[in-house]
Amino acid sequence: MTPTPRAAGLRAALTSRVVVADGAMGTMLQAQDPTLDDFQQLEGCNEILNLTRPDIVRSVHEAYFAVGVDCVETNTFGANHSALGEYEIAHRIHELSEAGARVAREVADEFTASTGQQRWVLGSMGPGTKLPTLGHVSYGVLRDAYQQNAEGLLTGGADALLVETTQDLLQTKAAVLGAKRALAALGADAPVLVSVTVETTGTMLLGSEIGAALTALEPLGIDMIGLNCATGPAEMSEHLRQLSRTARVPLSCMPNAGLPVLGKDGAHYPLAPAELADAQETFVRDYGLSLVGGCCGTTPEHLRQVVERVRELTPPQRAPRPEPGAASLYQSVPFRQDTSYLAIGERTNANGSKKFREAMLEGRWDDCVEMA
Repeated sequence: MTPTPRAAGLRAALTSRVVVADGAMGTMLQAQDPTLDDFQQLEGCNEILNLTRPDIVRSVHEAYFAVGVDCVETNTFGANHSALGEYEIAHRIHELSEAGARVAREVADEFTASTGQQRWVLGSMGPGTKLPTLGHVSYGVLRDAYQQNAEGLLTGGADALLVETTQDLLQTKAAVLGAKRALAALGADAPVLVSVTVETTGTMLLGSEIGAALTALEPLGIDMIGLNCATGPAEMSEHLRQLSRTARVPLSCMPNAGLPVLGKDGAHYPLAPAELADAQETFVRDYGLSLVGGCCGTTPEHLRQVVERVRELTPPQRAPRPEPGAASLYQSVPFRQDTSYLAIGERTNANGSKKFREAMLEGRWDDCVEMA
């Protein structure tokens, strides 16, 4: 498979400089007050606007490109099985994904032509509302639906696939492998980027540490790993430090504009544009980030200042020290032997195996090793 010139250019950019993505999408769409008819009576289903009000979606992409960002995310965060399923339109995954990519592609091409600066489209593949680890939906159903999502995005002109805001590692795997299947089915070659969401608790929603996410996802052949949503940049620093030390692939960070603050007019995000720019500049210098942007609460002004701050920066060359290991849902365990013997065996527990328990109690270690 040969990558398109745009996809090849994006890969090259991610390894040589800081690429800047856009900021919040949903709040900017809602600020234009689309009607119930615009949503085809499916209130809040932003992906419908790709067909009914592409002018609104275009205006958001234009606002971000106008301040100098390199790439925008498609308006397809909810174009997946569980999110569209709640509106009973899961059969429209491909249609709405392709429509969202086409709108972004048109705007990107216009800005490329008018400015001479190559602009890219990141196909947004959101987490949906069901967690397969908790049994809300089966893995196979999710994977196949994500393949439809990815095929629509690629057909519509996306230059990369961004699996974002993931909270469950099994859902993340379903999205990544759905994306890989889509690339194979279309004979395409495009980067697959993954951005996980770590809560203020210090783990993903289901308790996964960042090390577990890296151990589980990097072997799937992803092109990038990073963080987005849930918190502001301050809460992401230590997780980025860990990724910087151990990840073989490039890194990204798209924080919220701080933690939301509840006021009389509802929640707002307090981080000022200059503060986001400060944080992203520090992250690039300290952790060698290749892709930066914003998430909830960030505006074109936030991204304008980020662009100005990182435009001339060259990410320092990282020298990661990956450590082979295995991961459960919760944590990564390195293959490091502190003693001379390390055994890993599912049946080697005294509660689940009478045979093992008896061998252990009788000191028949050769039998224990054989079962392991």
